[in-house]
Amino acid sequence: MLSNQFRLTEKQREAIKIFGSDPMNILLYGGSRSTKTFTSIRNIVNRALIAPKSRHAALRFRFTNIKQSVIYDTFPKVMELCFPQVTYKLNKSDWFVRFPNKSEIWFGGLDDKERTEKILGNEYATIFLNECSQISYDAYLLVQTRLAQKVTFEKGGVTHEMRLKMLLDENPPMRGHWTYRLFIEGVDPETKRKLKDQENYAVLQMNPADNVDNLPASYIKTLDNMPKRKRDRFYLGLFGSASENALWTSETIEGSKVDEKPTMSRIVVAVDPSGTKGEEGNRNDDVGILVVGLGIDGNAYVLEDLTINAAPAKWGKVVAEAFTRWEADRVIGEINYGGAMVEFVLKTANSNIPYRSVHASRSKMLRAEPVSALHETGKVKLYGTFPELEDEMLSSTTQGYTGDKSPNRLDAFVFGVAELFPSITKPIKKHRAPVSVPNLIRV
Repeated sequence: MLSNQFRLTEKQREAIKIFGSDPMNILLYGGSRSTKTFTSIRNIVNRALIAPKSRHAALRFRFTNIKQSVIYDTFPKVMELCFPQVTYKLNKSDWFVRFPNKSEIWFGGLDDKERTEKILGNEYATIFLNECSQISYDAYLLVQTRLAQKVTFEKGGVTHEMRLKMLLDENPPMRGHWTYRLFIEGVDPETKRKLKDQENYAVLQMNPADNVDNLPASYIKTLDNMPKRKRDRFYLGLFGSASENALWTSETIEGSKVDEKPTMSRIVVAVDPSGTKGEEGNRNDDVGILVVGLGIDGNAYVLEDLTINAAPAKWGKVVAEAFTRWEADRVIGEINYGGAMVEFVLKTANSNIPYRSVHASRSKMLRAEPVSALHETGKVKLYGTFPELEDEMLSSTTQGYTGDKSPNRLDAFVFGVAELFPSITKPIKKHRAPVSVPNLIRV
């Protein structure tokens, strides 16, 4: 069934060998474009073709993402390159493919409750969690309960029972993520105790260098020249350093992402100006610009990230346009750098913009702590994905910021949320000098 023209890389051969071994749970992690997803989908298709009437699932946190990246991209590429003679039919109503032997592969997102319930109503011989860094441990445990289809297949005149397989892949997140705990440390993410069945878990690192013959040299160079944090993750395939003092975790961030937003009762545009000078595009720091709204459900929503590295005239125009486009109520900005500069820039762009200045009297991380606590309770939502802002969140600790540059996006985010929830920020009390009381002399 496999194409004779397709040639596996050495790392893909290693992955296939692990797929055929005893462990039920197998994680492929590493850098971008290293064929983790391709190799996993290829294995699922092969299993589906070997075992008639078998059922398999490929899931991601968001259905829109798996539709774009797998259904319409990776899956057809796998079929064209590896199984060119095999026909299949894609059901666009329930989103599954059916092969001539009546085996099926179902595609779904865990963000849609109705679709998730429908998908999890079936039992599967293989379940693949694509980009599982975005999936919670609870979701992983729930999905694992559906890995229960008993399937047999014929080989050499002998009937065999197909081993159940849970496949996962990801660009490695922070070390505090459950996948690192489970697969790398070999401990239960909740109890922190050593796994009793460690032999049931296998892991393989796959990086762009393992697929270098199939990638443009310019792409490899781009990854190699990225800032250290992104280079470590997307080029070297390394898990990020975790800190017990981290203000945000991957699970908090991913769990707060939504595809829909309610009606907004209030919207603000928050600005954190750069503290450095220089020509446009050559400044050390960006100007943080975030649109944040308060929904009628009582939650704060990050609506848009417009952060830019530009001269005042240009970023002032960006802020003014965002104010008009979102029908915002106010623009707020920090005055630590340049005094009234922010207000002057905005009034020049649009003299009718209501503006309030924020004086950052505390350190960045002290200001961020109450906002991170609010985020953890579920009162802060991300309307979409904001990679740069999320990186700054994950680099924030109670001991300070560990990122490469100043967290201007994070500052704007903190200002915006604090404006919507003023009770979470308390002004620092000024300490008065003790008053000396003269001795009372009895007369």
